[in-house]
Amino acid sequence: MTVMPVWCQIYLFAFLAGAVSTLFDTPVFGRIARKFDFMDRPQANHKGHGRATPLLGGAAMFTGWLFCLAAGLAAAFFVQLPGFSEAVSAHLAGINSTLPQLGFLVLGAFLAVLLGLVDDKYALSAAAKFGGQFLIALLAVGLGGVRVNIFFTNPVLVWGASVFWLMLLMNSINFFDNMDGLAVGTITIAMGFFCVIAALNNQYFIAALAAMSCGVTAGFWYYNTSPAMIFMGDSGSHFLGYLAAVISAGVSWFGIDYSLSRFPILMPLFILALPLFDTGMVVLIRTCRGKPFWIGDHNHISHRFVRMGLSRRQAVLLVHLMALCVGLGILPVFWGDFRTAAILVAQAFLFLLVVSILQFALSDRQDTREKVQPDETKEKKP
Repeated sequence: MTVMPVWCQIYLFAFLAGAVSTLFDTPVFGRIARKFDFMDRPQANHKGHGRATPLLGGAAMFTGWLFCLAAGLAAAFFVQLPGFSEAVSAHLAGINSTLPQLGFLVLGAFLAVLLGLVDDKYALSAAAKFGGQFLIALLAVGLGGVRVNIFFTNPVLVWGASVFWLMLLMNSINFFDNMDGLAVGTITIAMGFFCVIAALNNQYFIAALAAMSCGVTAGFWYYNTSPAMIFMGDSGSHFLGYLAAVISAGVSWFGIDYSLSRFPILMPLFILALPLFDTGMVVLIRTCRGKPFWIGDHNHISHRFVRMGLSRRQAVLLVHLMALCVGLGILPVFWGDFRTAAILVAQAFLFLLVVSILQFALSDRQDTREKVQPDETKEKKP
C-alpha cells in the first residue's frame, strides 16, 4: 500500500483544521449575533428569507481562518514531527522572508471583514463601500505583494490590474451571495481547484493556504445551507472575495518550464466564472433597465432557475455543479498543448454562452420576490 506524500498529508491536515475551526466557532458567533442583535431581519427587499438570522458568518470564517494560519505557522517553526519537519524545514527561509507581506495580507482580510460588518450594520453608501474596497486593494497590492498573472511588465498596468482584480472579486462574491450556501459553496469549489494547481506547481505554501481556506469555507457551508442558520453577510462576502483574489493571484498559472501554451493564464477566470459572469450579466441587465447596478434584485441566475420551477436548494446545487463542470473542464489546460488548451477554452466559453442565454431567457418576466420554499422553513440543528 502506497503512503500519501508528505505535502499531500499537510494539505489534507490544513483542510481538516480549517473545517473543524469553523464547525466549532460558527455556532459561537451565532449566539454572539443574537445577544447583540446583529441579525438580518425579513423585510420588503430582494432577500427571500422568512425569519431573523444571525449575521456574523464572515467574522466566524475570518476567526477560524486566522487561528488556523497562526497555528500552522507556529507548527512550521516550532513543532518537530518526523517526516513533516524535514519537508517544511527546507522552506522555512522562504516562509520567513514573506512574513511581512503575509502580515499585510492578513490586515487586508481583517479590514475587508470590518468593512462588511459596518455595511451590514449601517448600510454604507455605494461610494463609501467602493472607497473602502479600493483602499483595501491598495494595501494588498502595495504592501502585501499581490500581483495578478498577466503578460505585461509595466508596473502601472500590473498594479492597476491587481487592484481591479481584488475589487472585482469582492463585489462579485457580494453580488453572488443571494441564496443560502450559493457563494460559500462556489468559493469552496474554487479553493479546491486553486489548491490542486498550486500543488502541481510545487507552490507548497499557497497550496496549503488554499487547502486551509477551502476547509474554512466548507465548515461554514454546513451552517449556511438552506435553511441557513447563519448568514455570512457583507463581511463574509468581502472576506471570501478578498481570499479568492489573493490566492488566485498567488498561484503561478503560467511558466515556460511547464506551460505548453499561454492559455493557462485564463484559468482563474474560468474557475471563478460563475460569480464573475453572473455579476457581469446582472450589471448589464440593471444598466439597460436604468437601475443602479449596486442595488440588489432577482436577476441572478440562481433566481432565474427558481423561476424555471426549481426549488432554491436545487437552483444552488445546479450552480455548484456548473462551477464544477467549468473547473474540471478547464483543468487540463494547465498541462495540455496548444491544440488541447484551445479546444478546452473554446468549450468553456461555449458553456458560459449557455449560461448567458439562461440569464437573458427569462429577463422579461416579472421580477417578483420568490417565496420561501416549504423545505426551507425547518430549523436546522447545529
